[in-house]
Amino acid sequence: MSHLPRKEFTILTGARQTGKSTLLRQMEKACKENGMPTLFLNLEQKPLLEDLNASPLNLVRYLPQTDRKVIVFLDEVQYLDDPSNLLKLIFDEHAEQVKIIASGSSAFYIDRKFKDSLAGRKRIFQLTACSFAEYLELKGKSDLLSEFNRLSTVTGSKSASLPYLQMEWEEYMIYGGYPAIILEGSFKEKIERLKEIRDSYIKRDIQESGINSEQSFYMLLALLAGQTGCLVNTNELSSTLRIKHETVSAYLSIMEKSFHISLVRPFFRNLRKELVKMPKIYFLDTGLRNCMVNNFQALHQRPDRGELWENMVFKLLLDQHGKEEIYYWRTSAGNEVDFVLPSIADPHAFEAKYDSGQVRHGKYKSFQSAYPEIPLSFVHLHPFRETLFQSVPFSRG
Repeated sequence: MSHLPRKEFTILTGARQTGKSTLLRQMEKACKENGMPTLFLNLEQKPLLEDLNASPLNLVRYLPQTDRKVIVFLDEVQYLDDPSNLLKLIFDEHAEQVKIIASGSSAFYIDRKFKDSLAGRKRIFQLTACSFAEYLELKGKSDLLSEFNRLSTVTGSKSASLPYLQMEWEEYMIYGGYPAIILEGSFKEKIERLKEIRDSYIKRDIQESGINSEQSFYMLLALLAGQTGCLVNTNELSSTLRIKHETVSAYLSIMEKSFHISLVRPFFRNLRKELVKMPKIYFLDTGLRNCMVNNFQALHQRPDRGELWENMVFKLLLDQHGKEEIYYWRTSAGNEVDFVLPSIADPHAFEAKYDSGQVRHGKYKSFQSAYPEIPLSFVHLHPFRETLFQSVPFSRG
């Protein structure tokens, strides 16, 4: 909403089912309440899509009669044959008349079609799966949301509602942050909806990106789900799946640009000792990750609870700082720190351990000696305490 007065067009991206269309409708409502003329166009409607593909300037013919700038909402803009051409023409010839707010299901399609001609004409916003605060809000847990906000902002605070916060937090880790999953009351139905996202919506990403082997793509995604927080060795994955190295790299790129996974790059200053070229893999939604490994067990029953917690810490850091700020550190000798954020205003490093008893401080002396200016914090989930929400990954910055 704060970008509305800007001349540049607003582009909203993110994974399917994260609520982009809902957000556009909410923005449309807010604009109308403020007396702004609006137009909402869903490009899944074939006659409309054909008309705009025939001539992008046909968009002007749909505008309401007014002498004020019209806020035009374009939902599912990636279905256009050439979205960049439409946006460029409208911006160059009708920017005083039209402000476009467009959504697209995948950055992959947008990156491919939104060419350099749109430089200076757009700003891209990414809509991610819900944060824990948004999860509590969607579930109508206003009392717990107030407690969470208090705990995460007031150092040393305690809460009698901690057991209830723990229950919600563990459900959030297991089933993830897709809005429809959060709103589903039955655990059985949550699982079915996650399977629908896996089988139907990811299938659309596969089809629309021109992938020939749907089975290989799913097999790679499932394999990666079982390697959360591990180094991604494309040669090894290629050999395991019996597909070309280049194909693995292409699939990884599509998965990342479709907002299913994120690849974290290594941090190094000593090229000889620290350079590890392989990225580490994390999922952007833990519910989808658990669906890919077909495991919805409670945390205390899971052999992969450490990997799941590490993925959760990544999601917390991602929501606060963005992917570009997050690295991992690893030496040729095998010393490693999960997350390093060297370029933020307050540089910091984090090691995620499910249980506080797993922390071995001596293992990290080499990092602390090499980078004394980057404080290292250990973030653990068990035992579950109020201090979890007061740790740096939860801070509101």
